[in-house]
Amino acid sequence: NNNNNNNNCNCTNTPLLQTMMHATAKSLIGAARTGVARTSRLNFSSTTVAAEKVWKVYLSGEIHSDWREVIADGVAKKQLPVALTSPNTSHEDSDDCGAIILGMQEERPNWDKIGANMNAVRTKTLLSEADVVVVRFGEKYRQWNAAFDAGYASALGKPVITLHPPAISHMLKEVNASANVVCEEPEQVVDTLAYVINGDLPTPRDGDAWVPIADRLGKGNPNP
Repeated sequence: NNNNNNNNCNCTNTPLLQTMMHATAKSLIGAARTGVARTSRLNFSSTTVAAEKVWKVYLSGEIHSDWREVIADGVAKKQLPVALTSPNTSHEDSDDCGAIILGMQEERPNWDKIGANMNAVRTKTLLSEADVVVVRFGEKYRQWNAAFDAGYASALGKPVITLHPPAISHMLKEVNASANVVCEEPEQVVDTLAYVINGDLPTPRDGDAWVPIADRLGKGNPNP
């Protein structure tokens, strides 16, 4: 009966499968002897990931400088697979959207509330969809919304990059303690994204003074 023979065939007799099984067994034996699994032979490169994924990066924070444009330009120049999103950056529209659509309110708290709730539809949606959240704090204005977004993103388990001048580092120490990366300039955000996505690194920030950690602080593992 041909059907029975096919169903009961010994599939390990195929030359291709025998070759694959032999190679796998040899690899496992080698790993067992050395104590190291040789996963480096598998091509899990950053560029492979980049080719398959578009990273959603949410830009939260102050709206009075061009830091978003700087990041957008840097992402475009490096041709990174990044989709940038942000809250509504028009201060006037953000304040008045609720009253324009739903009608004016007699008291300021109500005016603010319907606008804030309407803006939250956008911010919550885009922030929850983001792969990375960048939060910018400026010196001139106190960005309460930015601090809230940083906490909200952290609670969602999102990687957070904070961006602010060094002068306000102390005031943001708790926020920075929860961030994955703390940047001082928008260009550093772009360089961080380029490294995370493609494994690309820029010229060291410390210039000619830069030395590898093994030379500066010693080898962490005496038997690398």
